[in-house]
Amino acid sequence: MGTPNSSGSSHGSSAQGAHTTRRLCGGPAFTVLRFSSGRAPYPKALSTPGARHFQATSSLSVHKMAPYSLLVTRLQKALGVRQYHVASVLCQRAEVAMSHFEPSEYIRYDLLEKNINVVRKRLNRPLTLSEKIVYGHLDDPAHQEIERGKTYLRLRPDRVAMQDATAQMAMLQFISSGLPKVAVPSTIHCDHLIEAQLGGEKDLRRAKDINQEVYNFLATAGAKYGVGFWRPGSGIIHQIILENYAYPGVLLIGTDSHTPNGGGLGGICIGVGGADAVDVMAGIPWELKCPKVIGVKLTGSLSGWTSPKDVILKVAGILTVKGGTGAIVEYHGPGVDSVSCTGMATICNMGAEIGATTSVFPYNHRMKKYLSKTGRADIANLADEFKDHLVPDPGCHYDQLIEINLSELKPHINGPFTPDLAHPVAEVGSVAEKEGWPLDIRVGLIGSCTNSSYEDMGRSAAVAKQALAHGLKCKSQFTITPGSEQIRATIERDGYAQILRDVGGIVLANACGPCIGQWDRKDIKKGEKNTIVTSYNRNFTGRNDANPETHAFVTSPEIVTALAIAGTLKFNPDTDFLTGKDGKKFKLEAPDADELPRADFDPGQDTYQHPPKDSSGQRVDVSPTSQRLQLLQPFDKWDGKDLEDLQILIKVKGKCTTDHISAAGPWLKFRGHLDNISNNLLIGAVNIENGKANSVRNAVTQEFGPVPDTARCYKAHGIRWVVIGDENYGEGSSREHAALEPRHLGGRAIITKSFARIHETNLKKQGLLPLTFADPADYNKIHPVDKLTIQGLKDFAPGKPLKCIIKHPNGTQETILLNHTFNETQIEWFRAGSALNRMKELQQK
Repeated sequence: MGTPNSSGSSHGSSAQGAHTTRRLCGGPAFTVLRFSSGRAPYPKALSTPGARHFQATSSLSVHKMAPYSLLVTRLQKALGVRQYHVASVLCQRAEVAMSHFEPSEYIRYDLLEKNINVVRKRLNRPLTLSEKIVYGHLDDPAHQEIERGKTYLRLRPDRVAMQDATAQMAMLQFISSGLPKVAVPSTIHCDHLIEAQLGGEKDLRRAKDINQEVYNFLATAGAKYGVGFWRPGSGIIHQIILENYAYPGVLLIGTDSHTPNGGGLGGICIGVGGADAVDVMAGIPWELKCPKVIGVKLTGSLSGWTSPKDVILKVAGILTVKGGTGAIVEYHGPGVDSVSCTGMATICNMGAEIGATTSVFPYNHRMKKYLSKTGRADIANLADEFKDHLVPDPGCHYDQLIEINLSELKPHINGPFTPDLAHPVAEVGSVAEKEGWPLDIRVGLIGSCTNSSYEDMGRSAAVAKQALAHGLKCKSQFTITPGSEQIRATIERDGYAQILRDVGGIVLANACGPCIGQWDRKDIKKGEKNTIVTSYNRNFTGRNDANPETHAFVTSPEIVTALAIAGTLKFNPDTDFLTGKDGKKFKLEAPDADELPRADFDPGQDTYQHPPKDSSGQRVDVSPTSQRLQLLQPFDKWDGKDLEDLQILIKVKGKCTTDHISAAGPWLKFRGHLDNISNNLLIGAVNIENGKANSVRNAVTQEFGPVPDTARCYKAHGIRWVVIGDENYGEGSSREHAALEPRHLGGRAIITKSFARIHETNLKKQGLLPLTFADPADYNKIHPVDKLTIQGLKDFAPGKPLKCIIKHPNGTQETILLNHTFNETQIEWFRAGSALNRMKELQQK
């Protein structure tokens, strides 16, 4: 495949003020000047006699730079040339800023192209899109060992994003590193700490008051270390990224599991723990096991009640919650063009629910349209020039291929209690009757990072408008969560918000809210069996309202709206009728709405804080008596010995997500205080010994008590302990607190049948041993009253299993093998006590 640089010359970076000679479509040469921050490159003069000279003016500064296409037009006119291909005029492309907020940080498609060419020559085969972007960000593309599913890649991400709940611990770890500034563009987004209670404005005011200490810490830490800060009320991190920071070909890591949302703009955006973010912010290459690639070929086109959400609901039903583990899901095929850019983001966002590393779509005209509408036409034009590197190669190989005909896809609704239990909307009512699930819908909730785009709100409003025309309002309670301040302001201006209020809805703050358990729900009592339907992404037991009897179903916003109007799971809007206020029956028509506003987006209030150029006088204070924030102390180093006679804290039965390990909701307020939040350790996990949550046998007292109390007792007595888990342990959120807490309270190893990717890495980062049974059946050999010894740590090496001796109370013993996925670098983390400890060791050398 040919590259855009047909002359074959390098597109590498050049020094300030350097110049390079290029040819204009094989014709006369001209000189291109390259400037850092402040000027775009331009032809200094044609080298042939009679050539016109073009003089750059201050109007070409990056801060006030005209769109790329306009710049090219001016160059063409000034040079007196015909309307040649853009690359023919500039050859070396104009420098385009990564975002409006970082005008001197440029998109490096030239480096991406260079690295892709190196890897392509080595592998000698067609590349998938995800391979192009991932391998295009290799630290050493010429020598990096590359084998899908096996080798660890060392990567150089373009940027980091952190939400406020995880940013607290990430910034505390960065402060501990002793570094003065972040090495890559980074941002903090305040979206997790706002509880839904009364409505948008009131809830936001309350959150600012309650969380003032945390917001002040994040704002001052951002200012001190060069991190952009999005204030509370700005919106959900993933919507802000899509509107401002994601672009085709970007490699972005974010401290939230739904960071893959950015794949809707053709980027590889991956959820990680805070320690991974610290590595990248410190300028250290980031490690990722070389992902496999699952291809999803889309044919046909979306129509009627079928929406982009139904694509991922269907895929979740096929792959299950662990089917995407260790893989990137890459959508392709002719059906892609029928999905809007924000619809692609919805699909990628919920890819976290199948365990995927991330998901991505190829660059196309829908992305170009979205970039232009969000003020980034210059990025779209630059992406056009490098489009060959932003789509998969013909004939590329996928490790697994799924085909979905969008023309045949029906609206879906998944749940309850797990996001992979898929049902067609037409069938869920009868299934609910058979299973004894409540049919009456108590609350319908739309919005969240998954479905809060302008198109989503428009389609929901189109459904609501029909009901209002027949004198109906929602039978169920109904809430609306705008994804960002820009979306909120725009749907207010265009009337969508008022329509949704008129049908009975309450517009909540621009934040995560009920999706992550930030919901002060009053209509039911805990333990009361009920049903809710949401357009969210996750529906684990108790996730939204801390009630284990809430049956939560996830579906598209328009289906949620229709079901909230009908008030029952038995309603199928595609076939069933409603009765209007006049007694006449009518059927809802499939909603239709603009994917983007016809006028420009209304940005709403300015909620962004730039980091100052000079932060030398900036203070970051953490009170030693604070109950919200706590400076971190280093974890102890490995003592060089095998782990003898580990007590089993809990043997977990069944599903154990990060919500079970470190609950969210009211516990979010302690995300910056490790000791306080450790009081929620594993309180949601079910103990196989008695079938109860948060009730384990204390080996010291022989009494049953809460898990955190038991762990603290063991720590006080110098007893090291281990957790035994089932399949896909740690699925769900990226929260590293689920790894920090067991380490803080004396845990040494987590032994399971299998792990979710992010959680396994988080455990390694904090000096714990995530181990898996070589034979999954060995899970049944271990009893909660046993003690375990893990041997082989002195010879700990990649690919070499460890030995585990199970010591039963009757004096008998059994020996089993435990596998691990540690590489040499990660083994050094374990020996040092944590990745952060290892970073400090290297700094001192």
